[in-house]
Amino acid sequence: MGRTGARRLRGCWRSGDRGGRLQRCPDSTQAARAGGGQARTSDGCSDRSSERGDRTVGQGHGTLALEVNRSIRAVLLGTFLLRFSTGLAGGLLAIYLARLPAHGGPHVLAIVAGIVGAAYFAAELSLSPVFGVLADRLGAHRVMQWGPIFGIAAVLMRGVTPSGIELGILIGTGIFVWLGITRFLEGAAAGSSIPSILGYIALATSGDEAIRGRAVARFEAATLAGLGVGLAVSGQLFDLMGANAFFVNAVLYGLAYAVYRWGVAEIAGSEPASSAGGADRFSWRRYREALVGSHVMLLAPTWIALNAVIGSWSSVSIFQLMSEPNASFGDQVLNGGLSGTELSVGLSIGLIVFFAGLFYWGNRFKSYRRTTIIGVGIAGGLAMMAAVFALNHSQGWGPVAVAGLVAILLAGLFILAGATPAALGLLADMTETHPHDRGAVMGLYSVFLGVGQIVGSLVGGATAQWRGIDGLLLGSFVLLLIAILPLRGLRANEHLVGTVAPSG
Repeated sequence: MGRTGARRLRGCWRSGDRGGRLQRCPDSTQAARAGGGQARTSDGCSDRSSERGDRTVGQGHGTLALEVNRSIRAVLLGTFLLRFSTGLAGGLLAIYLARLPAHGGPHVLAIVAGIVGAAYFAAELSLSPVFGVLADRLGAHRVMQWGPIFGIAAVLMRGVTPSGIELGILIGTGIFVWLGITRFLEGAAAGSSIPSILGYIALATSGDEAIRGRAVARFEAATLAGLGVGLAVSGQLFDLMGANAFFVNAVLYGLAYAVYRWGVAEIAGSEPASSAGGADRFSWRRYREALVGSHVMLLAPTWIALNAVIGSWSSVSIFQLMSEPNASFGDQVLNGGLSGTELSVGLSIGLIVFFAGLFYWGNRFKSYRRTTIIGVGIAGGLAMMAAVFALNHSQGWGPVAVAGLVAILLAGLFILAGATPAALGLLADMTETHPHDRGAVMGLYSVFLGVGQIVGSLVGGATAQWRGIDGLLLGSFVLLLIAILPLRGLRANEHLVGTVAPSG
């Protein structure tokens, strides 16, 4: 691709004449005369990149049509709804597994819950590269609509599980196989939609780096908000509706489909490659280069380890806290027995703190290098784990001491919040070196997430079965130490992936 793939694409968007698609204005701009003339494209679009040191009125390279801005907002809303549905489904499933004996099923071991949960991430990991390629070939707008359909099928299957058990259709191991299939379908929902969404955002904002930065950060916020809010309300919803909550879950997936289908406009470059009239847009050689590039390999271990920590605490910890207290771990305060409402309150508080940290660190990208934010975030995560360990052994401690530990826990969570969007920002910079394979490259986001969450679910399940919350903490501590190891090499090469590194 040479220098062409890495150049900054400038220009604007206008209403197209092919089925209402939005098209980028032609690139054939005439340079402004010395003295400050404004360059224009052949169809009259303004290109103010020559003004004020290559900055535009929108503080980016080019402007976006209102339709594109609306489409980006719709994509972000759809992402929130999709991830909300996913988080709700995961939380409901964890609670359902913990209470399966009360619904006529067998007792569930922590390792079994971890394996069922890992099916989601196995699907996202294995399918996201495939769907990323399909998004480049068939059109990002079309492929992003497939995800909610997979999700609807998954939760409807889960909703009829109690009836299947009652009728004797689902028995023994077959129950876990059935639920594992539903979890795999949910992973397919994320694996199909997320790469195409990120590819769509990268394409739509390729002419304006400022808008790209905001869109990518808001995508991460929508993702984490959706997952977090879904988890937070899952306990209370299950208390109110039981397994019928899965049918409400299906309605939410349907809303995400409606937003993608009717709220997002087709833009030139996101439609099928065949209709664009261009040459084959996918190259196995280019994709292989993206997968094995040294910059990606430097980023991968850190991001995978961070996702593993998040994965273990967003699934296995819920199972542990909601299960009946285990007599083997009687010396631990956090030994199960919470109600769904208590869980929802705790998750809601954590979610508020996490988002405060997310927006705080998101506004510090111009002041600090992204590797600095990642490193500080890992340190915050280690402090948080230490505080949880102390809380887990705080029998007989006074309220002041407990409040102090809670404050340290929340402060660590606040600091940890900046690590994942900083990592996503580094990956987004790499898309400009692979402009014809944006969906495939951004599919690496789901690969890193999937690998990390599989590792987190399995490690978390095994360590929790071994030593309860203490075991989960030990596994998380080791994963955070692993996340630190590649940072030095990544920091030394940070300037090579498209970022202008601040001094911090």
